[in-house]
Amino acid sequence: MSVIAENRLAASASPYLLQHKDNPVHWQPWDEASLAAAREYDMPILVSVGYAACHWCHVMAHESFEDAEVAALMNRLYVNIKVDREERPDIDQYCMAALTAMGEQGGWPLTMVLTPDGKPFWGGTYFPREPRYGRPGFRNVLVQVEAAFRQRRNDIEMNAQRLRNHLKEQLAGDTEPAAITMDTVRGFSRQVAKMYDPEAGGLAGAPKFPNAPFLETLWRAWLRDGDVDARDRFLETLTAISLGGIYDHVGGGLARYAVDGKWLVPHFEKMLYDNAHFIRHCIWAHAETGSDLFRLRIEETIAWLIEDMIMPTGGFAASLDADSEGEEGKYYVWSREEVEAVLGTDAPEFARIYDISPEGNWEGRNIPNLSGLGRDPGRAASEVLRHAESRARLLKFRQSRVPPGRDTKVLADWNGYAIRAIAEAGRYFGSESWTSLAADQYRHLMTILHGEHRLAHVFDGEKASDFGFAIDYAAMIGAALALNEATGSPDYMEDARILSEKLRRNHFDSESCAGFWMQERDRNDIPMLTWNDLDEASPSATAQAIDALSRLATATDDSSLASLVDGLTASAASRILKTRFGQAGFFNATDTVLAARKLVVVGTGPEVDSLWRSACRHPHPGRIDVRLPNGPDARRYPADGAYLCAGMQCTPPATTDDELKGLLREGF
Repeated sequence: MSVIAENRLAASASPYLLQHKDNPVHWQPWDEASLAAAREYDMPILVSVGYAACHWCHVMAHESFEDAEVAALMNRLYVNIKVDREERPDIDQYCMAALTAMGEQGGWPLTMVLTPDGKPFWGGTYFPREPRYGRPGFRNVLVQVEAAFRQRRNDIEMNAQRLRNHLKEQLAGDTEPAAITMDTVRGFSRQVAKMYDPEAGGLAGAPKFPNAPFLETLWRAWLRDGDVDARDRFLETLTAISLGGIYDHVGGGLARYAVDGKWLVPHFEKMLYDNAHFIRHCIWAHAETGSDLFRLRIEETIAWLIEDMIMPTGGFAASLDADSEGEEGKYYVWSREEVEAVLGTDAPEFARIYDISPEGNWEGRNIPNLSGLGRDPGRAASEVLRHAESRARLLKFRQSRVPPGRDTKVLADWNGYAIRAIAEAGRYFGSESWTSLAADQYRHLMTILHGEHRLAHVFDGEKASDFGFAIDYAAMIGAALALNEATGSPDYMEDARILSEKLRRNHFDSESCAGFWMQERDRNDIPMLTWNDLDEASPSATAQAIDALSRLATATDDSSLASLVDGLTASAASRILKTRFGQAGFFNATDTVLAARKLVVVGTGPEVDSLWRSACRHPHPGRIDVRLPNGPDARRYPADGAYLCAGMQCTPPATTDDELKGLLREGF
């Protein structure tokens, strides 16, 4: 058993897999060699899926994977495969769908057992080494599952095949296209409203996730239909997040979620994607309210990205861990005595405003927050400014602590989100430094990830992966379009076109024409080709591809691409409308497709420059803006000014800022 007789993770690119390279478990990467070994030796496969910033992944690793006795059991009974869900989201999707189909609650670490030929038949999430928390001990689980596989092999194989057939229908099914209208989109928006938490904002219950697709649904309902309740729910939620402990008031940036129902106690890991979405949401909120709170949060979050997340070779790191020195949140929390020692005479007022007490607000320690000012965002912004110097002193002190680990891999999709958000912030605020930051990171990313045949999914600091995913193209097309809007450079539009062609070449299902496979079509180390229709913290690959290609088609008047997008939307609708959750990204993308809205600003000179600046100050997630400085086009744009177009119809040109504001507010 030479292939599986040792731990092979030392050669991995993923920082998460490298964390496990010294485990006594004979971990294998997910590759053809490990899968072939399972078939050859007729051994079940134990797949453990996690990610670098996952607290409970570390707990299970310390309890079980570093334990010689547990490792010996695993090595004797299974081919053991470690998967970084961020590096291989397709394997994570497959295993998570199987776990859900088994009736189990999803989460990470994800523990899945497969037959030797790769069909899931048993799964769970975190298991303690010994029975605890009402959960069975992992040692017992290992023995009992393997024994059941040997003793009831035929039954398990039959059930596994039925499960695989179900997964194929769910993840790769082909259905007839379905019609979808704006009324369908509005109906979904009303469903989202019913899940709203009127006390704390966000979706009802705990834990509290920022849930970017749902927040965008609320915002689009306001822009599209004038739904004041939807606007207020969006703003209330974003205010609660901006003031709660889920936001890092000392160093900037947003944690992945709050474990409580009031946004106070974060699960302290920080993910690149959450912060990218947060920046965009704050832009929209600032455009609506003018509140300095949202401007400050954008400034602080971008500053944190620059300080902590830019990699030497370019691009942003994936995440920061929740733990430091083996303790969750230790880097971020404070005692009252520490605050007093750092701030001296400024401590009492800071403590009063930021909820710092001797007894603490979480497990005897303090998570700084401004939640008490939730009904007065204006005052909250004033307090943020007033205590800026105190927070800077606390940050300097905090930097002397042992920092949480950083997952240094550079992911194409997450970086696309960040670049788009920073480019949009630069455009909205007229910040050349932010626009330059976005452009620089975009160039770095295209250098290290974009090759002749594909856009690679991940860069490990030395080399790019030999695979990519559909979501990578969609996110980077979004980044390219945002930079085109921010800079006016046609090079970005050309990049978007090239990326769209490679997306079609590598991922389009030319047999059914029903969509883009998540994986490249010619991969041979995957259980099956799958769609990626359901949202997680970010919109699904299907949603992002539809939105990005629709905006590209609208910007370039590409009727062939627009027709393709219409077909993709109808095919996806037939699949997605059957599900009960994870649909928001698709409905947001459908809103973009059905509106097909473009603002074209034609001409040069001070008056036209003013119109463009006014357009920049009225962002809309579903609109694409195009600047034509070469003057009127007698066929479509006969005079200088700003035209709002939908499909092939355009309004008469607005020639003043007031006219443009009215046009953007009222539309057609």
